[in-house]
Amino acid sequence: ALLPQLAFAHEAISERYGSFLGGLTHPVLGLDHFLAMVSVGIVSAQIGGRAIWTVPVTFVAVMAFAGLLGMADIGLTAVEAGIAISVLALGCAIAADSKLPASVVMTAVGFCAIFHGYAHGAEMPTIATPATYAAGFMIGTAALHLLGLLIGDISQRYIRGKLILRIAGGAMAGA
Repeated sequence: ALLPQLAFAHEAISERYGSFLGGLTHPVLGLDHFLAMVSVGIVSAQIGGRAIWTVPVTFVAVMAFAGLLGMADIGLTAVEAGIAISVLALGCAIAADSKLPASVVMTAVGFCAIFHGYAHGAEMPTIATPATYAAGFMIGTAALHLLGLLIGDISQRYIRGKLILRIAGGAMAGA
């Protein structure tokens, strides 16, 4: 509430370095996108098994499609609210540390990815090369998923790691 500019991922500064860097930094510099992307990786690590790769891949694939919808400006409403709800839901999922079926989590992150992808596509600078920008935001997203997987995996290996992770999930939901 005190620093609302942190919730936006405007890449006007990085765009001068090219479309790829603009796309790459979009999910990294926006706090809302950053928390959601890292959370997807953490939730995947909490579930374990095939979810370690199926959940993040689902997110990136749906996000890429929604990015095309954002570029086409189909008029999706409540995008920022959808992004905020995704951060809240993913933070709560981490805090709950419940072992939901991977198919349920894949459906939920796919729904969240619609809003994130649409925002990436709709907020693409007009001077950016669309394919290069999209490659950047997809790679940036995948890298943040990997960071979340590492955080989730490491936390599972320590006695208090799960507790700390659950507290962090609550903090993410509060953000």
